[in-house]
Amino acid sequence: MRLRLPEERPTEPPTGYKIARPVLSHDGTRAGFTGVSLGGALPYGVLDEARCVYGRRHRAPHRRCDCGFHCVHDRATAEALLCTAEHRGAALLEVTVLGAYIRFERGFRYARQRVRTATLPPCACGAAAPLLADAGWGRPGWRVVEAVCGRCRGGRRALAVAEFGRLAGEGLRVVAAAPSPYIGEGAGLGMPELMAEAALLQARLDWFQEELARFTGDQRG
Repeated sequence: MRLRLPEERPTEPPTGYKIARPVLSHDGTRAGFTGVSLGGALPYGVLDEARCVYGRRHRAPHRRCDCGFHCVHDRATAEALLCTAEHRGAALLEVTVLGAYIRFERGFRYARQRVRTATLPPCACGAAAPLLADAGWGRPGWRVVEAVCGRCRGGRRALAVAEFGRLAGEGLRVVAAAPSPYIGEGAGLGMPELMAEAALLQARLDWFQEELARFTGDQRG
């Protein structure tokens, strides 16, 4: 006897939450996301259809495979995943579950999805991050980008958060999270920090002048 799963016919598509890494195509014309676990090898667009990561020809989600998009029911559950070291730079996505899906205790495995909102984390320094810069790694044809502030961007290629949303298309809403609550009010350098930076630079300059004088034979100081 063949076991049949219960069927649901919701009046509107379910909503779910997941985490993913923002990606930018190698030519800079498209934006999307890549998963943080099993589906990390297959970047996807804002509106996309799941494919089997094992290359099998069945349609996702297949009951005897673990292919398909994955999400959880509760936003707090997805946010908790961002606490682990390997996921600190990931974005929190709010998605609409489309097509066939299999319901689990904590979420869905499903065929199609639309990413409605992407919430980017603060910069690694704790400040709000209005930019997305090259993270230094990626997938074939795609560069992973990470949320950064202007000070931490350095000389890396970067684009504004709003521009990422435009390239992603399909009405994606991209939100920069508030600064980290652990860095106090006013992200960035205050007067004490600026004075410490200036003292460090002056010390380095004094050392450089001493070394230069040693090599040139100028001992006047």
